Amino acid sequence: MDKPTYGYAGKQLRISLNNRKVTVENIDPKVLRRYLGGTGYAARILYDELKKGIDPLSKANKLIFATSPLSLNRIPGGGSVMICFKSPLTHAWSESRCGTDFGPDLKRAGYDAVIIEDRSEKPVYIVINDEDIEIKPAEHLTGKSISEKMKMIRDELDDQKISVMCIGPAGEKLVKIAVAMSNKRAAGRCGVGAVMGSKNLIGIAVKGSKEVSVAQPEKLKEAIKKAMKAVRENEIAAGFKEHGTTGEMVPNDAAGDWPTKNWHSNHWGKAEKIYDEFYNNKLIKNHACYRGCPIACGRVAEVKEGKYQTPVHDGCEYESLSAFTAFVLNDNVDAAIHATYLCNEYGIDTISAGAITAFAMECYEHGVIKKEDIGDLDLSWGNPDALPEVVRLISMREGIGDILAEGVKIASEKLGKGSEEFAIHGKGLEAPAHDARSGKALAIAYGTANRGMCHIHPLEGMAYDSGKFDFGMVKYGLPDPNTVHRWDEKGKGKSVKILQDGLILPDILSICKFFMYGGLNIDDYADMLSALTGWEIDGWELLKVGERVTNLQRLFNMREGFGRNDDLIPERVKKIPSFGIYKDEQRCAIKDYEGMLNEYYEARGWDLITGKPSEDKLRELGLEEGG
Repeated sequence: MDKPTYGYAGKQLRISLNNRKVTVENIDPKVLRRYLGGTGYAARILYDELKKGIDPLSKANKLIFATSPLSLNRIPGGGSVMICFKSPLTHAWSESRCGTDFGPDLKRAGYDAVIIEDRSEKPVYIVINDEDIEIKPAEHLTGKSISEKMKMIRDELDDQKISVMCIGPAGEKLVKIAVAMSNKRAAGRCGVGAVMGSKNLIGIAVKGSKEVSVAQPEKLKEAIKKAMKAVRENEIAAGFKEHGTTGEMVPNDAAGDWPTKNWHSNHWGKAEKIYDEFYNNKLIKNHACYRGCPIACGRVAEVKEGKYQTPVHDGCEYESLSAFTAFVLNDNVDAAIHATYLCNEYGIDTISAGAITAFAMECYEHGVIKKEDIGDLDLSWGNPDALPEVVRLISMREGIGDILAEGVKIASEKLGKGSEEFAIHGKGLEAPAHDARSGKALAIAYGTANRGMCHIHPLEGMAYDSGKFDFGMVKYGLPDPNTVHRWDEKGKGKSVKILQDGLILPDILSICKFFMYGGLNIDDYADMLSALTGWEIDGWELLKVGERVTNLQRLFNMREGFGRNDDLIPERVKKIPSFGIYKDEQRCAIKDYEGMLNEYYEARGWDLITGKPSEDKLRELGLEEGG
């Protein structure tokens, strides 16, 4: 085997929970060059090692915790870890990013990835401290909240600074929207907490003391200096620092990019009121996900008194606050903050929880869920008291919560009576707080995203159409966003293909995507990656890696039975809003989704009927023989 390159440990941990076997494996440097890390490297492992059709909650599923050469605190956006698996919510390819020191600490422990296999007979947690790997009993941790678990693990290890990732009661109960939390940040989507729970894996604690080798230290220093300067001088980055992601609510509401009342509208008119109440009365401070982040967009909030009294906690980002306000027509900010807090303590995804609550409210409105099904719970639109109770019921799988814990797709199939119309999702994943009627690129990005209708991979489509972001990619063939109208449909398929290949790179490089909104582009990361590894990497090579990984994840989904018929968005999302300032704006309607999809497939080199990558495309990307 070739000598591992700079920037990598060149090793991975494979941990089998059923027999407590821990193996340190070398990683082929050629594979690292082709897939780089993060979701790229993890996609290679899962495609090769998972059999078609496995139950995501069986011991056959695997969890991959993956880093990249850029998983370093000093790299702008470098504090992340990617967790990849087959989703119990969607049965498709899934990844979940967690902004935290967990990734850099895993890197310093000397591992580029950790592969978790099989299932422990009893609850356990894993401790990784350089070469010392322990699998410790965790029965005493079960049933505890996220914050209780983190404190107990740190106390047991006598280390208050060790990075801990754990699940809450919802993960233990296999709630399909369960998350894993690390240092108060969530790996939030697709049910990673349920997969951990199915393995009786309560948590992982990581600490490392090693230095990452750098091929060209001075070149890296200069590249980081340049990148940091660009971020500090960028207006968008400054906005994230001042207002966090919650600051997006007001402009998004105005632009028709704020899904309201379970997507009946894309505008509510209450964003300014909600944001002002949050910013002026509930916000304590901003918070950085990882040590050294120059943006620190996280928000720390508190409700000091009243029926929704909530302790100081991290949360209430744009998606979370939108999910418990606009989604459900609730303008009580205290209730939304409290619901978010409970999600973080029980360990469930705030986006999915808000979307499921909206679904339940619409079912209640139409008599699909009846009063006798829910007792004293009032699921009327806008009822703030319903929010914390629905979160609890889902998390504990009690009453109606046992059905809702399956996600809106499966819940609607179980409830029937036309409730499928109310289930707003893509590939089974609940839709986030960006509306495709604000810009048509977002529509096709939603439909074709490998993990479903998520808030990450379609985001670039929204930013391109409505925000006029080009991410420095015009030189790579992306049409100048200033030359296209957000409601145009022609050309959007081709644009989304290019955007996806570029904006999957943060997941491959295990970095925060916000830095590509806040002043950095592909070329900046190519410079840092080149200095770290000693490879001569440019933007074109990074885009090719992005395309390769996108296609490999697509092959994973195709093997699981997904195809063109799954590259859809809900019919409601295509229609003009039923209320709000855009209710008479016909251009909001998505008129030729199939045409946009054809254009996208053509740009990708995929079969127009099946959506399968062509043999020519697979050969071009070196994927024809699973390479």
